[in-house]
Amino acid sequence: MRKLFPLLFFCCVTLLASAQEKLDVDVINKIKDEGTKNSKVMDIAFHLTDVSGPRLTASPGFMRAANWAKEELGKIGLVNANLEPWGEFGKGWQQERCYVAMISPYYVPLMAIPRAWTGSTPGKKMFTGEIVLVKAKDTVELMQYSGKLKGKIVMVWSPAVLKPSFEPNAQRYADSSLDKMARAAGGQQGNRPRAQMDSTQRAAMQGRQALQRKYNDFYNTEKPALVLTMNASGNEGTIFVQNGGSYAKDAEEGPAMVMLSSDDYLRLQRLADAGIKVELEADVKTEFFKDDLQGYNVVAEIPGTDPVLKDELVMLGGHLDSWHGATGATDNAAGCAVMMEAVRILKAIGVQPRRTIRIALWSGEEEGLFGSRNYVKNHFADPAKMELKPEHAKVSAYFNLDNGSGKIRGVYLQGNKNAGPIFQQWLTPFNDMGAKTITINNTGGTDHQSFDAVGIPGFQFIQDALEYDTRTHHTNMDTYDHLVPDDLKQAAVIVATFVYNTAQRDEKIPRKDLPKPAQPRGF
Repeated sequence: MRKLFPLLFFCCVTLLASAQEKLDVDVINKIKDEGTKNSKVMDIAFHLTDVSGPRLTASPGFMRAANWAKEELGKIGLVNANLEPWGEFGKGWQQERCYVAMISPYYVPLMAIPRAWTGSTPGKKMFTGEIVLVKAKDTVELMQYSGKLKGKIVMVWSPAVLKPSFEPNAQRYADSSLDKMARAAGGQQGNRPRAQMDSTQRAAMQGRQALQRKYNDFYNTEKPALVLTMNASGNEGTIFVQNGGSYAKDAEEGPAMVMLSSDDYLRLQRLADAGIKVELEADVKTEFFKDDLQGYNVVAEIPGTDPVLKDELVMLGGHLDSWHGATGATDNAAGCAVMMEAVRILKAIGVQPRRTIRIALWSGEEEGLFGSRNYVKNHFADPAKMELKPEHAKVSAYFNLDNGSGKIRGVYLQGNKNAGPIFQQWLTPFNDMGAKTITINNTGGTDHQSFDAVGIPGFQFIQDALEYDTRTHHTNMDTYDHLVPDDLKQAAVIVATFVYNTAQRDEKIPRKDLPKPAQPRGF
């Protein structure tokens, strides 16, 4: 009975609060109709992915997408659309050419992608060389190779063994998993369904990362012509690839470094380890961009109309930047397309929001939430000091989408229990579309945390994982064809409704207690 009381109390509070919420059923039906029958979400996604290309922060591809989004938001009817600088980011980078093949003991082209912010193979023509297999468990053993790697093709011994997977790549939340999230007591980290690391695994990962940094410093000193790397978590041609160098404006440019498919890497390793001469030919060309070191967010507004509330804000957004192995479709063109579609829907049906609605498409998320963190610092508060700026009090809420192409199943409250009853009522019209779960749990790793860190209600929607973690997240498979149109349409309709409801409420969304001054945590 003691365990039942909190649940009954929450239900009573939910019912009481729900009775107080005013829902404009006519507008919600118009949102549903526009978002399902006249959706433009896939066309938006097409322009952000296939047309713009990879969107590494500060790269030409990011700027193509950012400028297109700014212009498109203006065409939709939003005002004050602009690229807003948030501070210094560093060097831009993009791959210009990547060809790697084994030519001895026989010919085979290899699946290879340059790692971000790494250099080029020497010379203007094809480079040919023999692989040097480095076997070093620590930096002491690594020093045995000093003076032996200049101009060579280097690969480091990997103990990885590929195994078949008997789990499906794509998953949707089971009702039992959503029920468990809904019953959570709070203080738990909510995540997409995926394998979680225990303390031993996390320590091992941190150790590998520290050793990799030592390797990178060693390569910068030794000057090999090409460094081959692999990620053991990818198989069946999926390559998980991020950075291998630094975007800092004064950082030294390292050697050419590519990520190979696990299958190709392990084949080369077995041959070299057996004493067989392995030769490669490679032409890897990359380019750095140093003329403009600023980072930019795309920002635009639907002005509020209420004489009292029009200066208050409802914000929505997602991160526009991506990694470069593909076109960043599920991470996170999907979220940006949904948010752009949400404001398009609101303009298309002619709503006149009481509060101003502001959309923001962030840069620098992949490197540390830089775009949103600096935006929050510039406009609202520095979490290290918690000295609030005037705009801080004007924000009702920020809504974020950044967990792939899966449909919305509910909302993470981020510990904001007083928002729960409100959102539960707002989800009611979408229960038949699979969205009904409210969890007190937190979720991390994306831009709503920047708002939550300074006491502004920031929320991330619960989404079906689909194949986000297993196939597309930070990989060469993150392309337009892995987007699910019906899921994105559903998400845009729900987001548009949440944003509209927030704009129309007499009161702002309830806030948690203001955090104490502290340096923002990483993710």
